[in-house]
Amino acid sequence: MDPELEAFVHLLPKVDMADPVGTRHLFDSLAASRPPLDTTGLDIEDRTVPGDPDVPVRIYRPRQAHGAVLWLHGGGFVFGGLDAEHPWATRIAQDAGAVVISVGYRRAPEHRFPAALDDCYAVLVWAADHAAELDIDADRIAVGGHSAGANLAAATALRSRDEHGPRIRFQLLNEAILDDRHRTWSARNFTDTPWNNRAVRIAAMDHYLGGRPATPYAAPALATDLTGLPPAYVATAEFDPNRDEGIDYALRLLQAGVSVELHQWPGTFHGSQAILSAEVSQRQIAALGAALRRALAD
Repeated sequence: MDPELEAFVHLLPKVDMADPVGTRHLFDSLAASRPPLDTTGLDIEDRTVPGDPDVPVRIYRPRQAHGAVLWLHGGGFVFGGLDAEHPWATRIAQDAGAVVISVGYRRAPEHRFPAALDDCYAVLVWAADHAAELDIDADRIAVGGHSAGANLAAATALRSRDEHGPRIRFQLLNEAILDDRHRTWSARNFTDTPWNNRAVRIAAMDHYLGGRPATPYAAPALATDLTGLPPAYVATAEFDPNRDEGIDYALRLLQAGVSVELHQWPGTFHGSQAILSAEVSQRQIAALGAALRRALAD
């Protein structure tokens, strides 16, 4: 493990998937305790996307923005939200120079699949239909996310292709959980890795699915046809049970004729980008923003 990251492992909060409400409160309080971010140059607005139910979103608009990205937070489908995701969304907007639409999708186990995906897809359609009002280019909309959010980004791309929905310019999948079968080498062997391990990811998918069989929209690794999907940036962490399915999905996208940039970050673990003082974290975050900036450029 990268020594700058390893020094912080003993300080990390434990993820208790058996207590979704308590875990939400823990991570919300951690987010609230962070020093205020410098949001100079960003206009930030809370909106509600009409639907059944309505979906809360937070829009980050940098000056002279190039395109937009639907940003989907992580949290094992169980925790995370607009406030907890505020630091991530701010940095993405600043580094990518893009409008970020952060989505407060419904969370499991109170709202199981397909509730979260329905919310994300509804926001995508709304953004494309209201592009002029939002002052964005409907042909330059990307989807992206971290962990469970990356699952939802991949699923949104699949659904939009299948339903002939809005054209998605690019998909950014950071440390995605994509497979409910948990059978890759990393999913089987990483049982004690920081933040995310085999037990955590199994519990996350159980909360999300509620015992029902997965479809490709719940576990995109199950999709047999990946043709016609948007170009992708796929990032994986070395000590992450999600690692191997992310790499496999990137290779399958390539074999389906989809342009892919795959970056496997050595010495890292799931979500270790949160340790901002580490040089490797700074490079990871910069790479996400740069990939979006390139993809959404004129």
